[in-house]
Amino acid sequence: MSWAAKDLGDWVETAKRDPRARWLGVALIAVALAVLPFVAGAVGGRGWVRIIDFALLYVMLALGLNIVVGFAGLLDLGYIAFYAVGAYTYALLASPHFGIHLPVWLVLPMGAGVAGVFGVLLGAPTLKLRGDYLAIVTLGFGEIIRIFLNNLNAPVNITNGPQGVNRIDPISFSNFSLARPVEVLGIDVPSVHLYYYLFLALALLVIFVSLRLENSRIGRAWVAIREDEVAARAMGINTRNIKLLAFAMGASFGGIAGGLFAGFQGFVSPESFILMESVVVLCMVVLGGMGHIPGVILGAVLLAAMPEVFRNTIVPVQQQLFGKIVFDPEVVRMLLFGLALVLVMLFRPAGIWPSTTRKRELAS
Repeated sequence: MSWAAKDLGDWVETAKRDPRARWLGVALIAVALAVLPFVAGAVGGRGWVRIIDFALLYVMLALGLNIVVGFAGLLDLGYIAFYAVGAYTYALLASPHFGIHLPVWLVLPMGAGVAGVFGVLLGAPTLKLRGDYLAIVTLGFGEIIRIFLNNLNAPVNITNGPQGVNRIDPISFSNFSLARPVEVLGIDVPSVHLYYYLFLALALLVIFVSLRLENSRIGRAWVAIREDEVAARAMGINTRNIKLLAFAMGASFGGIAGGLFAGFQGFVSPESFILMESVVVLCMVVLGGMGHIPGVILGAVLLAAMPEVFRNTIVPVQQQLFGKIVFDPEVVRMLLFGLALVLVMLFRPAGIWPSTTRKRELAS
């Protein structure tokens, strides 16, 4: 794994120096992303295309959390709450629950805005907290949101409680609904493929925004706070506003992903936003390479796909070895998943694809 990451890093450095190699790499990646759902559908069926769709949602979530954890150095264990806020905003404003059916181009920005407000509400009381104390507070915030969603069905039914909200409007633009397959140049494009291209476009937009933020004055201010908050304040950085902006920006990315999740699934419930989801997204950031956008994307894709790979291989392997199912596939899947995380942390403590600065810090 270390040699693969080293070769990938060397190729990236070569591409940065040679414009032709850079454009060739971009063209190859674009072609691969364009045909990916058709290849995955032909090899493993539409279920694997659906997994890729969720991987793109996790890329958006991981990049949002990377702003808080990777750039600003603020440990957040309740990030999935913003995902829930975005999902429920879409569900309540685009479903028969309240009889409101707003268009997606209006609901998604509203979900991002509401999630950003919740991010500020979380960040404001925690400005003086760091480390373990901040982690405990954010963990509690995430659980509070989930419990509220689970109980806001009486005396006024707002969230429909543990039953969740169903019959959510699919994502559509005017009369074009992504829930219905279409025919393009004689090729049938299923619904999951249409959602893939929408998720891919928004994920690329989130990546672009993240890259611009990383190289901006705000991004450098976040890094300064991560390295030494006292020194950053002494240099004239308004640490309060910059930290609140980190929470708000990260939360808005989660809100967008939550809205897409609600429109894609057609159903949301509090059980989709448990603490384990926050831990998984945090693992994507840390294992991929905290603060390094390409590494975070790689971590999100790997951790989104790895459990499904284990799920689809454990049963056939047991049948081949023992002739029957000896161990519970779910238990074995989580055991292998945890073992893989431990091995990565032992042999790649900076992450699978860390930034040059992070690698140098751990080597010194």
